[in-house]
Amino acid sequence: MASDDRWLERLRLELAWFTGRAALGSRGAGAILRFERVRPRRGGFQPLRAHEITPQFLDRAIRALKRWEYDFLGMDEVCRRAVTLPEPRRFVALTFDGAPKDLIEFAYPVLAHHAVPFTIYVPTAFPDGVGQAWWLALEQVVARESRINLMMGEKEQRFVVTDRAGKQALFAHLESWLRSLSPADLAAAIADLCTRYRIDLAALSREASMDWEDLAKLAADPLVTIGSATVNYPVLANMKDSAALREMTMGKAVAEAAFRREIGHFAFPFGDRASFRRSHVIMAEEAGFASAVSTIPGIVDAEGRTNLRALPRISWDGRVRSLRMLRVLVSGAAFAPVKPTGSTTGQT
Repeated sequence: MASDDRWLERLRLELAWFTGRAALGSRGAGAILRFERVRPRRGGFQPLRAHEITPQFLDRAIRALKRWEYDFLGMDEVCRRAVTLPEPRRFVALTFDGAPKDLIEFAYPVLAHHAVPFTIYVPTAFPDGVGQAWWLALEQVVARESRINLMMGEKEQRFVVTDRAGKQALFAHLESWLRSLSPADLAAAIADLCTRYRIDLAALSREASMDWEDLAKLAADPLVTIGSATVNYPVLANMKDSAALREMTMGKAVAEAAFRREIGHFAFPFGDRASFRRSHVIMAEEAGFASAVSTIPGIVDAEGRTNLRALPRISWDGRVRSLRMLRVLVSGAAFAPVKPTGSTTGQT
């Protein structure tokens, strides 16, 4: 989101809180919150700052949600609440994407202290040590270099960036371009970039990700739900349907073999409207998932009005620390009313 748009949105949410809409205008049965990285605040160039929160903010948010009398649910119970009659209390589900290493180092102590359930969506190539966190490599290159050359299609492009605003704009431009590529073209482009600027992508990705031993510790906690996020975390919309279905089913199979339990919940990689299609929603059902979450903002309604395999989530912007904004968002007052799916089971 552009800076001006972000602050206008913040102003709108703050006004909603001050006018009482969060208390009076609640919609839906509850909300699913999405986080990625949880770690202490850092300095320097951080184009991915929106995807991080601090352990302190996570603690404050959980305490606030408890004061507001939300029920904390795992995804199994979210699915039940989504198809039954509304209950007196609203719910919130905490979800974490990507299985980064800092989840067990910084987030889990907070979550365990509060004894709240949460869900982790695991792309299984990463704990295997072969996943490619290309966005971290891109961040390092743009942060470190003032002159950046790379092949974009069949043409070499040259960029000169010397200030933070220019670097932020370049990162956004290159990230958007990389996300538009097929998996093979993306791998070639990021390999070219990492070779030119001496980035060890494999080591960088392994360092940032939990391994199977870390995940086994979390899986032993009955409050933790393990979900799947494919194998390699590709943009499914950039793949042939057969390859996309293989990513979904293989991710599920690998996780089930690793944890010796059924994996019933799925997260679309990246999860925005451009990253998956209606056909992938149908694939999630075919693959045997009880639910699939997106990053499309919204709340979950009861009585089957929300599609269980295209569930909305509220992605928290780590640059914002306002609990007032959090209260407005989880109330559903900031979102349009849920449109019925046309099925009491929430199926497409």
